[in-house]
Amino acid sequence: MKILLIEDSRLLRITTERTLMRAGYEVITAVDGEEGLRLAVESNPDLVLLDMMLPKLSGQEVLRKLRLNAASASTPVIVLTSLSGSNREKLLSEGASLYFEKSLASMDSGSRPLLEAIEKLLARMGRAKAATTPAR
Repeated sequence: MKILLIEDSRLLRITTERTLMRAGYEVITAVDGEEGLRLAVESNPDLVLLDMMLPKLSGQEVLRKLRLNAASASTPVIVLTSLSGSNREKLLSEGASLYFEKSLASMDSGSRPLLEAIEKLLARMGRAKAATTPAR
């Protein structure tokens, strides 16, 4: 199962990437919207984790372009944001599969809520995680 993580915060990107790899996912990372969009089309990920506040192209613009491209139109996208839920309905109507507030991945609970959200979304979409050997 290949996940594309588009996140400009170095700390969040590295932490999330390590968590996903330990959970057995293959992870590709991008540091801005342009790189993320390019990698989404080139690498054909099973899932995209998309930050909303990105340099070069905003997360919302990346989402819109992903949905317009035949190669990525059906790829599930989890929107990651630090903003309040006020944009939730708009982003879901524009093609996000799930809206995830970064504050839910707090210091207390770590990345468990994000992993649970990913697994629930994949199960709902009938995409089981491929058996892989967890990275060490």
